[in-house]
Amino acid sequence: MDFFARQDQARRKTKWLVLYFALAVALLIVAVYFVALLAFTGVQAKQHHYPYDAAPVQLVLWNPKVFFGATLGVLAVIFLGSAYKTSELSAGGSAVATLMGGCLVNQNTTDPNERKLLNVVEEMSIAAGVAMPQVYVLPNERGINAFAAGHSTGDAAIGVTRGCIEMLSRDELQGVIGHEFSHILNGDMKLNLRLIGIIFGLLCLATIGRILLNTRSGNSRDRNSALPLFGLALIILGAIGVFFGRLIQAAVSRQREFLADASSVQFTRNPGGLSGALQKIGRYSFGSKLESEHAPDLCHMFFGNGLGLAMFGAMATHPPIPDRIHAIDPAWDGKFPPLKAEQVETVNRAALSELEHHRQPLPQILDAILGGAVVAGESARSPVIRSDAVVPHLGNPTPLHLKYAEQMREAMPESLRATAREPLDASALIYALLLSREEKLRGEQLAEISRRVNASVSAKAAALFPDVSTVAQRARLPLVNLAIGALRNLAADQFQQFSQTVEWLAASDDQIELFEFVLQKIVFHHLGPKFGYSRPATVQFYTLKPLVPDCVVVLSALANVGSDRNEEIKKAFDSGAPFLRAPVGVPLELLARDQCGVDAIDRALDRLMLAVPIIKKNLIEACARVVGADGVIQEAEAELLRAIADTLDCPIPPLGVDA
Repeated sequence: MDFFARQDQARRKTKWLVLYFALAVALLIVAVYFVALLAFTGVQAKQHHYPYDAAPVQLVLWNPKVFFGATLGVLAVIFLGSAYKTSELSAGGSAVATLMGGCLVNQNTTDPNERKLLNVVEEMSIAAGVAMPQVYVLPNERGINAFAAGHSTGDAAIGVTRGCIEMLSRDELQGVIGHEFSHILNGDMKLNLRLIGIIFGLLCLATIGRILLNTRSGNSRDRNSALPLFGLALIILGAIGVFFGRLIQAAVSRQREFLADASSVQFTRNPGGLSGALQKIGRYSFGSKLESEHAPDLCHMFFGNGLGLAMFGAMATHPPIPDRIHAIDPAWDGKFPPLKAEQVETVNRAALSELEHHRQPLPQILDAILGGAVVAGESARSPVIRSDAVVPHLGNPTPLHLKYAEQMREAMPESLRATAREPLDASALIYALLLSREEKLRGEQLAEISRRVNASVSAKAAALFPDVSTVAQRARLPLVNLAIGALRNLAADQFQQFSQTVEWLAASDDQIELFEFVLQKIVFHHLGPKFGYSRPATVQFYTLKPLVPDCVVVLSALANVGSDRNEEIKKAFDSGAPFLRAPVGVPLELLARDQCGVDAIDRALDRLMLAVPIIKKNLIEACARVVGADGVIQEAEAELLRAIADTLDCPIPPLGVDA
């Protein structure tokens, strides 16, 4: 199953989620109606004074007024509760991590276990072609567990428990983080956040029931009020909501866990790592159990079952540990031997090695790709990239991509790696990427930057420029994606200064190159939701027809970037246009250069971001054919293509790695 099929599957799961939710709400309405009807009839009988031989009050099963009141009350409680929780988590993954008591990991940490975690996440980010997520540790959780949360890659966060980083080896931790990156790439995160809001809404009835149970009227004649009984009934009904909530969690998440396990093994090509992590959960005294009071609401998004054993197998949010291990490691003997002290000590010694800066010899194939480094020069050799190799790798990083990412991270100049981990230094890094190569103009740009922001940031950008200007094209997008993790920690006023300065800097030479524009687009796409400048994208376009003009703008812009000769531009456009698979009769005409400028591209990408996955797939394939119309995609074209795909939430791993 490819990236777009998994995204579509996650979107279809949302439809089932709505169906399950509607069924649960309907059953709750019926249950509340009958409880309210009994209470109403009882109160009516008590207050009805009739002669000795008068007929008693009869229970009538259909009472429109009571039904309307029960329906309105249940819907108000559930939807207001769901809206409240959804709003509370609108910030994305960081809100979930904070709710669970997570602490943001300092990207320059000297703690060995935290350094091990950050190194693994950085390597996964480079290999998958996604922005560096925020990384949290749950310091009060001794069980082995982890989660990925967010509306998109722009606000994603990865959280791990203290037990996870202390008990797992690097390979085992890599298997767990690979599992969580699978949830990021497969579109599971948004689904899981929606599920949290729904579960909270279903639990609100029980909360109101507890309040009513303790309610007593101030009037002594009303001490036998029906409110406490009604509160007790709501608590019982709340248990029904909990039951359905757990069923919904299980229905949505169980099979996704098998898929994420398989994707992790495919990514790392090391089933022993993930199997070892699962075996440690099986033999560890704390297992994967979570202590947080919020664990029941969030258990479906964790790596392992955070609630202990489920009352019924059908209600378990995760498949049994033995089943997961056998699925990836058929040779496992089914035993969980006890952990030994020396195993933990081995993990601790390995974590200390993460603080040591060292480079391993490059395999021959990676040496050919990296040119021995990520610094541009005569010795650096560009990879050969075919246009038909782009889409199959989209959202499907391979073990070679991961190895490439490890070596690329190690090969980057230490000054750049350290800079990408501090918020203000990371902003200086983005400025340095946009500085002109013309010395006079660069001096004017740096002077203006020092007037707009702190002078030390301008000085840092100037100091970084020599390193940035010699970095190979293939390393620039990974650098930007790593820097985004630190830029998320800017203060609101710092981000405003940063965004305004980036926009000015890109336009300061009176022209905005397409890569400069797309770099801005990537940065603001990932940081906009964090600082309230944009909201997570929601699918609005299900057919290509209304988006054809936008696709034509993007393809025309790419065709014009590749050449100045009209016949070559036309050939490039015609090479890609058929892959849009536009409806018959819809014209696809090449636009003139002045009709596909950065403003037009900006509007086009904003609309295309709202398309269903299959439209994005066809567009990216068409883009690849345009830039590869001459038979091969050059390195600069490949990075431009990856950048455009990133703005559409379709991360492409480094291209040419397996050429």
